[in-house]
Amino acid sequence: MRLPRVHLRLASTAAVRLHPPPSGAISHEIRGKNEWQLELDQHIARGQLAIARQVFDRIPAPDARAYNALIRAYSWRGPFHAAIDLYRSMLHRRVPPNKYTFPFVLKACSTLADLRSGRAVHGHAAAAGLHTDMFVSTALIDLYIRCARFGPAANVFAKMPMRDVVAWNAMLAGYAQHGMYQHAITHLLDMQAHDCLRPNASTLVSLLPLLAHHEALSQGTSIHAYCLRACLDQKEEQVLVGTALLDMYAKCKHLVYACRVFCAMPVRNEVTWSALIGGFVLCDRMVEAFSLFKDMLAQGLCFLSPTSVASALRVCASLSDVRMGTQLHALLAKSGIHTDLTAGNSLLSMYAKAGLINETMALFDEMAVKDTVSYGALLSGYVQNGKAEEAFLVFKKMQACNVEPDVATMVSLIPACSHLAALQHGRCSHSSVIIRGIASETSICNALIDMYAKCGRIDLSRQVFDKMAARDIVSWNTMIAGYGIHGLGKEATTLFLGMKNQGFAPDDVTFICLISACSHSGLVTEGKHWFNLMTQKHDILPRMEHYICMVDLLARGGFLDEAYQFIQSMPLKADVRVWGALLGACRIHKNIDLGKQVSRMIQKLGPEGTGNFVLLSNIFSAAGRFNEAAEVRVIQKLKGFKKSPGCSWIEINGSLHAFVGGDQSHPRSSDIYQELDNIMIDIKKLGYQADTSFVLQDLEEEEKEKALLYHSEKLAIAFGILSLGEDKSKTIFVTKNLRVCGDCHTAIKYMTLVRNRAIIVRDANRFHHFKNGQCSCGDFW
Repeated sequence: MRLPRVHLRLASTAAVRLHPPPSGAISHEIRGKNEWQLELDQHIARGQLAIARQVFDRIPAPDARAYNALIRAYSWRGPFHAAIDLYRSMLHRRVPPNKYTFPFVLKACSTLADLRSGRAVHGHAAAAGLHTDMFVSTALIDLYIRCARFGPAANVFAKMPMRDVVAWNAMLAGYAQHGMYQHAITHLLDMQAHDCLRPNASTLVSLLPLLAHHEALSQGTSIHAYCLRACLDQKEEQVLVGTALLDMYAKCKHLVYACRVFCAMPVRNEVTWSALIGGFVLCDRMVEAFSLFKDMLAQGLCFLSPTSVASALRVCASLSDVRMGTQLHALLAKSGIHTDLTAGNSLLSMYAKAGLINETMALFDEMAVKDTVSYGALLSGYVQNGKAEEAFLVFKKMQACNVEPDVATMVSLIPACSHLAALQHGRCSHSSVIIRGIASETSICNALIDMYAKCGRIDLSRQVFDKMAARDIVSWNTMIAGYGIHGLGKEATTLFLGMKNQGFAPDDVTFICLISACSHSGLVTEGKHWFNLMTQKHDILPRMEHYICMVDLLARGGFLDEAYQFIQSMPLKADVRVWGALLGACRIHKNIDLGKQVSRMIQKLGPEGTGNFVLLSNIFSAAGRFNEAAEVRVIQKLKGFKKSPGCSWIEINGSLHAFVGGDQSHPRSSDIYQELDNIMIDIKKLGYQADTSFVLQDLEEEEKEKALLYHSEKLAIAFGILSLGEDKSKTIFVTKNLRVCGDCHTAIKYMTLVRNRAIIVRDANRFHHFKNGQCSCGDFW
């Protein structure tokens, strides 16, 4: 490339000699250009780009040097599109760009991910014969990598006659940023083998996050050893290298090594502190993470960053320490970081997880800038706090503001459909993820499996499961759990065996789902087998949830004494949930004496909620011991526990209709009651008799029958029959917040006969598929 430049100089000299200009003209022109250039450079150096542009516009005939100076300034400081516009002006004025022009304008294209302009510049560089220049080629590689065009980037790289470590690093950084682990490792080895180049600090800082993401600890320790040999930990880049090493160890969950690297670093910055705090949060060591955060603040507020604050707020959310979270909020306001989007989103998440929805909404409204994460945090908060309808409103607002939902947002939204058992909303969400091209994401598929299962369509759950490109342990567990709540214990067992055949090792959650599925299907022997297999073959130590499932399995199956003995033999002290599982079975099997004994144990431990009081009261009421039932309700009231009223809801044409017992607030209330009366007349002809033992108050027999007649699930089913009309192909799907009572269970079986309809009821325990006078639970729930 040097020979042409020398040739051009000689040509110019010859031209001047042949055609001498007027005296003094050359010196005046050169002097004028030098003065303009000097003034332009001074303003650029001061960062006064607006003034520099004014100076540039006054230059009579700016040359490549002037263009390059301003294009370079724009490409570094912005506005980046101004660099591209100035380059086009340069071409328009027929000023030939040189090898200094192309790297700067390509940098602007790369920053804007403007592939179209970048390709045009590539063509101009090729026409000028400069496309293989080391600096131009490196800029082209960076552009194509930024735009995820690895083919063109590799072609440019391969055609470079000489490659320095910067060019190699550009390719490696691209592979690392896009998670291409094998490509990055191969590229690193080729760099040392082909061009005999040694990786520098930039190489390793690009590579280490990729190793951290893949938890490639052995490769990470090899990199660490290389750093020590090459003394990279003692040079000016030591903060960058040390922080990257620390982050790698933390994300590989080797906090001891991370702490050693941290302690060995003589200089640390805010990123170093954030990486270590984030590592402790990742390993769920929240108390130590917050202690580190306080140590960081003691070193000075200069180390405070949005990332470290985000980690600290996550700690507050995990520890349910709202007081400390609000103090951090105040600290952020004082330091000015509260306006940062990352910090604001972390605050939103903290308040939402704490159940402080009003505070979450107020903060959301105050935020000047909101992104997908902001809406996702608010939406997730509503879903986690049982406000599914509000979550849908947030999603609609998000769409109205043209904020594109990401995978995390949809994973938060889909459970809202599950909570409301809103199948049509769920199908719309499914369509939405298909349109956005994220339906194949494993986390999305897992959410869809759970949603369809909880909306009564276990068949659609299985379809999603079977079509998944990649399954993880959550996929298998969710599908097994779905079969469980539908009482399909044998299908759950078959799936579990298929999971093992495909090489997936079950975890502790797998066995919770499996034993629970056996419990809902009355498969007591099978459930006991899986529990023993878990401990003996898979070396999984049972936790409280496993014991709860086992007690529920034995007790529901009528083995109350065995369940009681099982609790007594537990290596852990049984908590309220374990005893509550046994208490529930005492009610089903009407074992009052054991129920009272279990109740005393619960009273000692302190009931966790209303459920256990209600269970004991119901046991007494069912036995006709209404005075003792009343005493339990008095104690319940004195302790501040309130019973949730029975509520059922049904989705018709995308709209949810809710009912409570004896409800007359619905616009079609008179039609609903008339239809229900007609149904009761018809089912009594088939032999239905109201089971008044499920009326838990001391009433006359006729009053008891009336109380049973207008239970919320019966009202919802009657409305469903009215709304769906003569279309017998549509299944009526009702959700109830409590366990369906025995009388309603019997009545619904008769309803399927007199109205020739399939009915599905999801109660607090499981699904009941009613058809042709039968229920899928086999009267076992």
